[in-house]
Amino acid sequence: MKSNTDEEKHLIKAQHKLRQLKIFYIHLALYIVVVALISLNFYVMEEGPYTDNITALNIVVLVLWTLFILIHAWSVFKGRFLFNKTWEDKKIEKILKEKDKEETTLWE
Repeated sequence: MKSNTDEEKHLIKAQHKLRQLKIFYIHLALYIVVVALISLNFYVMEEGPYTDNITALNIVVLVLWTLFILIHAWSVFKGRFLFNKTWEDKKIEKILKEKDKEETTLWE
């Protein structure tokens, strides 16, 4: 009976992590769209009385949203970006399997 509750806890934890990842990827996609639109705005903006204000607002939005998305990414991944322990273990296992395969396929 105890293992069933442990499995349920693991399932709930995995669902929570998956939900966090989905929210982050939606946030990242929206960020990319907004950055593209602001970049387009910089390109097509003409001189006018409010050009400096609009430019300043666009830069503030870019800087703050970039900081926010970096904080969001850190909270979701918690430092597991490139070379975490499971990645290292998988690579070592793959290299060992390839080495074993090479040794067994060589003609003697």
